[in-house]
Amino acid sequence: MVDGTLVVAVTGEVDLDTAPLLHTAITAAIDRAGGGLCVVDLTAVTFLDSAGLTALLQAAHHPPTHRDTLRIVVDSNRPVIRPIEITGLDDELRLYHTVDEALNASKA
Repeated sequence: MVDGTLVVAVTGEVDLDTAPLLHTAITAAIDRAGGGLCVVDLTAVTFLDSAGLTALLQAAHHPPTHRDTLRIVVDSNRPVIRPIEITGLDDELRLYHTVDEALNASKA
């Protein structure tokens, strides 16, 4: 938790085996935040496949009333940002370059 905001720090590979764990961790954090802000830090992720992308997208829509509370930190980590850009999810997800930027951005 940073300044009252839940931050989920993810490391390593997010693939078919680990994506369900990521989804569970994010949705639990969103539920725990109770409509408050939740930040997912992917800057230490070394691989992100379609299962990981699906987990992020599903978490962003969990529950639908909390849609704008999830912020994802990706910096310039190519194994993470490239699949997000290729699939067009950069238009769907709220992306930031640093945790500080995500924490300080307005909710507008």
